[in-house]
Amino acid sequence: MFKHDFPFDPTYGYTEPRLRTIIAPPAPKDFAAFWQTTYSFALATNPDPVLRPIASPRKGFDVFELVYTGMNGFRVGGWLTRPTDTAPTRGVIISHGYGGRSAPDLFLPGSPAIAIFPCGRGFHRSAHPELPSVSTSHVIHGIAHRDTYIHRFCVADLFSAVSALLALHPDLDGHVDYMGTSFGGGIGAMMLPWEKRIRRAYLGVPSFGHHPIRLTCPCAGSGESIRQAVSNDPALADTLRYFDSAIASTFSQTPTMVSCALFDPAVPPPGQWAVYNALPAAKHLFIHQAEHFDWPGQGAELRQLFRQQEQWFDQSTI
Repeated sequence: MFKHDFPFDPTYGYTEPRLRTIIAPPAPKDFAAFWQTTYSFALATNPDPVLRPIASPRKGFDVFELVYTGMNGFRVGGWLTRPTDTAPTRGVIISHGYGGRSAPDLFLPGSPAIAIFPCGRGFHRSAHPELPSVSTSHVIHGIAHRDTYIHRFCVADLFSAVSALLALHPDLDGHVDYMGTSFGGGIGAMMLPWEKRIRRAYLGVPSFGHHPIRLTCPCAGSGESIRQAVSNDPALADTLRYFDSAIASTFSQTPTMVSCALFDPAVPPPGQWAVYNALPAAKHLFIHQAEHFDWPGQGAELRQLFRQQEQWFDQSTI
């Protein structure tokens, strides 16, 4: 499809018709109970959000540094943005890719929103001396057991982000959306089934879908660290069963737009499509020709994606 220098095929031999047939692996019997317990722990935590105003890089927005309390008392850092020229009609939680986030994004699709941009624990404003700040180490941190795996806490921090937003703006209850891409897409897919306070969601090229397939796919992303770890200790695959974004998606009832790639050297496409295919509720698919890869038509494709995101969140016809 594209000329590249990777020592593997970033399509992994999957055509679009074949990608559409991938189903999620079976869930562990206590999958839902594990995540409902995690959700209860997060909800029992007072988010105690604190805002500090900072200079805004764009006229028409107030920008604040934000900290709030996540599960186990961890103080999560991020930003909150608020439009000043128009009254916000919704809130949105926006996660990031596995490179972390160093600043909020002030160009968002959809109607005016108060937005929270949490940094996954370990990254940027959520940095901690005991947590890795690079994806290759972060993705295997605590992986020996489902209770200690870092992804459990990253999901819980999104639950707490919703609590923080509603503590600051209770009028937005029932009007909170979610957006996340790559790492944020996969972590978001694990969050959505249990978080009933989310109205609509967008998952971009979601990671962590269908680990049994991912473990057979060499890649240039964090999945390679997982492949190597499981190769050295096959028992770790049991932990991954609880952190499979495709399995999680089978439990979701949140209307969700998903963008999936046909060619992706960082997040193998079959895992992305497994997430979309597994969703049983209202959903919309956007197809990328390639992601995590530069190609000539990428700009036009991303503009088209933005338009469809606007229609999705504003519930217009796509």
